[in-house]
Amino acid sequence: MEYVFVPGAWHGGWSWHPVAQRVARVGHRAVTLTMPGLSAGDDPRELRLADAVAYLVAEVERRDLTDVVLVGHSWGGIPIAGAARRLGRRLRGIVMVSAFVPRGGESMAEAMGPEVGEYVRATIEASSDHTISIDFAAFRESLMQDEPEDLQRLVYELLVPQPGGYMLDSLDVTDLAALDVPMAYLLAERDRALAVPGAELAARLGVEPVLIPGTHEAIITHADDVAKALQASLDA
Repeated sequence: MEYVFVPGAWHGGWSWHPVAQRVARVGHRAVTLTMPGLSAGDDPRELRLADAVAYLVAEVERRDLTDVVLVGHSWGGIPIAGAARRLGRRLRGIVMVSAFVPRGGESMAEAMGPEVGEYVRATIEASSDHTISIDFAAFRESLMQDEPEDLQRLVYELLVPQPGGYMLDSLDVTDLAALDVPMAYLLAERDRALAVPGAELAARLGVEPVLIPGTHEAIITHADDVAKALQASLDA
């Protein structure tokens, strides 16, 4: 199988490296992607969600991947939902890891609820480069709580501002459950960052969540567990 890893908001392909390396060691191909606008030197101002979806599809096609398992973390579930149908027979399966599974017409900002959604929109509109960042206190308390502070700060320093279009745009159609491929939802036991309960998000795929140890950043802190659950989920 050929695993294509899509990171969450503020993260790059680096966040998937610990899991990807473990998957590669047992003989699978592993590709970690960084979405446009999330690398140093990128210009995020004009980027829209459609650009992230198009990039994901284009990378699969450019690399001529034909047995693809899309794996998304957090916000990464959204571009996966947009790309899945466009990949056609190349798609082997989908695994979401504490990821957002969008509904048609609902943006990431809207999924967070009216109050938070309005804050996200206002922050992006006020930003000179049309992005939104996360401060360390929010990151520490909601994405990586209870982990050592030196590790929290190390991961936080790797984050970059998220292009605003990625948070404000929505997909028209997202019925992933209708796709004829295996799917799984891995849910970190101590995740507090999801805008919607993990069981509800898993139900949108037509599956029950599989619990894994860790917080929202389990792909970094519990890579062994994530890699094992990832491979077992599609073998079941």
